[in-house]
Amino acid sequence: MKSFASSLALATALSFSFSAPAYAQQNSDANDAEPSSQERAATRIEAERERNRPDDPHSRGNILITTEGLRDLDFIAGQDVLEPEEIQRNLSGQVGEVLSKVPGVSATSFAPGASRPILRGLDGERVRVLIDGVGTADAGNTSADHATAIEPLIVERIEVLRGPAALLFGSQAIGGVVNVIDRRIPASVPEGGFHVDALVAADSVSDLLSGGLSVDAAISDTVVAHFDGSYRDTDDVEIPGFQVAPELRADLLADAEEEEAEGALDEAEELREAANRRGFLPNSSTETYTVNGGLGVIIGESDFGFSVGYYDTFYGLIGRPGAGHHHHGEEGEDHDEDHGGEEEEETVSIGLEQFRADFRGNIALGGGFFDRLKLRGGYSDYTHTEFEGTEVGTVFDTQTIETRAELIQRSGGVVGLQYRFRDFQAVGEEAFVAPNDTTQLAVFTVQELDFGAVQLEGAGRYEMVDVESRVLDIERDFDLFSGAASLVFEPFEDDVRIGVTGSRSERAPAGEELFANGPHIATQAFEIGDPDLDVESAWGLEAFARGAIGGAEFGVSVYKQWFDDFIFLQETGEEEDELPVFVFLQQDTDFFGVEGEVRFPLVDTDGFGLIGDVRASYVEAEFDDGTNVPRIPPLSLFGALEAQTGAFDLRGEVQYFAEQDEVAAFETPTDDFTFVNAYLTWRPLQDNSAVALQLAGENLFDVTGRRHASFAKDFAPLPGRNIRASVRLSF
Repeated sequence: MKSFASSLALATALSFSFSAPAYAQQNSDANDAEPSSQERAATRIEAERERNRPDDPHSRGNILITTEGLRDLDFIAGQDVLEPEEIQRNLSGQVGEVLSKVPGVSATSFAPGASRPILRGLDGERVRVLIDGVGTADAGNTSADHATAIEPLIVERIEVLRGPAALLFGSQAIGGVVNVIDRRIPASVPEGGFHVDALVAADSVSDLLSGGLSVDAAISDTVVAHFDGSYRDTDDVEIPGFQVAPELRADLLADAEEEEAEGALDEAEELREAANRRGFLPNSSTETYTVNGGLGVIIGESDFGFSVGYYDTFYGLIGRPGAGHHHHGEEGEDHDEDHGGEEEEETVSIGLEQFRADFRGNIALGGGFFDRLKLRGGYSDYTHTEFEGTEVGTVFDTQTIETRAELIQRSGGVVGLQYRFRDFQAVGEEAFVAPNDTTQLAVFTVQELDFGAVQLEGAGRYEMVDVESRVLDIERDFDLFSGAASLVFEPFEDDVRIGVTGSRSERAPAGEELFANGPHIATQAFEIGDPDLDVESAWGLEAFARGAIGGAEFGVSVYKQWFDDFIFLQETGEEEDELPVFVFLQQDTDFFGVEGEVRFPLVDTDGFGLIGDVRASYVEAEFDDGTNVPRIPPLSLFGALEAQTGAFDLRGEVQYFAEQDEVAAFETPTDDFTFVNAYLTWRPLQDNSAVALQLAGENLFDVTGRRHASFAKDFAPLPGRNIRASVRLSF
């Protein structure tokens, strides 16, 4: 605590901008002709964006993370932005699930209450999840069972950045960045002095009841107050068939026969009950609420403000059926006839709360080389408790400061600093990570040279990292260098850009990877770190093309990464405390992937449009010994048709996930599956398209699906058929 209290937060890191998908930015020329279907869609999105856009052209209203001058830089070729319309359509309690249809993105899907994004097959410490440019400061990176402290009900938009430029937000972003933009700190005076956003929803698959409200009110001509709050409640999730995968079910039934042969009839019955459980996920309910308040001051071309917020959630974790069966049997033979005592003993839940305070400044510097100074800072006090039944198991407590400062050049370049300090503690008999502190200080720059049809872009970052565990008397220091360069060519008059990016990135091992050593009951694993882990580094090469040809907008990337000393968590096949042992190891690794999307008009007449939307993602990863990296998402294909008729939109989607049989040791294959979804949206107000009533049908054929990237895939399938109704308001 003393080291945390004495830490000075000075700093920064770059936030640079990236454009939304082309179809979300298209602007129609002002003329008397009837707008096309794509123009109508783009106009609708832009109108919603304008409702919250500050008057300052450099501020975050440009849909970019912070720096408008860099939004066209092409080493950020892998980019997507989810606006309120798509957030409503993909609504979920965890940001990983909201983003799961984006090319190159999957989700950990550990439980309905805990699902982080996976970018290009990378997750955990390699993906930074940000709130308006600074980290969420939760423990989501520590383990797959830990929730991300973000409520999608009250966000303004979500930006996904993949590729080398993501490293400008920290060495942990070697896989990519997810930046969630909220409204906590007002950056402009709302039109008419008052603005309200709301989103409410209910569904059938989990008995969801949820609602979020955001209010901005002008106190004076220059001061704006903000308030938002949300509540979400779900029951156990319904699933199509058996809870457990076929291979695990066969093992449970075989174990039941052995128990029965030995005369242990009660234990045999418990195993059969676990093998035959179907229709719902036990202990998968969630309850979450948030409250936030902020104040913004807008003076000329500058603005600054602060906010405070509170996030609270309680959610269940799905236990692996049959896990620890003998363990519980040995500890307590006195079970009720219905095994209620054992059921309570096996139940693991998490109670999580976070207090957060944030500051943002955007200061115009007038004339000169630098156009403006951007400041961003955040403080978090985060605690989550893992409960075994009603008993407290492990308490995770982190305090985090992160700050950054960016000087925006008038020419569009950026130089900046970033500082981050985290004090991590895990307390309890099953605390599997020793207390540790992490300090990071970095300097970075991004520059661009324009030669007409050819542009040269570059970025560099130097970072010092100190990871210390005083309990273990271990301290590790790392010096990290990362950089990227792109050569971009515009071959046509149309808006098409083709280029290639080379990158070099380095990441220091995290405290959890260095100091883990003990049972983690929530994930039902015994995790062992390695305090001697080296820096993880990677060379990368990416070719890309994006733009618009005719009425179609597209983007495609092909990439390759060569990792030295790739850090990963590997099952050993051994057991400790009757839990499977997982160890953090390092090995050279190659990643290769392709991702792309295209959106195009099929029919475009007065008053009616039919839009096609096709997306694809593929990634493969292999160690240098020829074995497979664990939990790599399979090939995924996505196709949609959307009919647009002014007030009504009707959209049908097909999602295909291929079989994944290229598995690591002790990892099971995953079957392919296809989801079919449909969405009917009604916008009753002609002059306000941000008021939308939607009826959604997801997984309409009630298909069993399991995400290969999930640690829990063999006993936590994705939800079954779901009917959801939602209402979104903005005025």
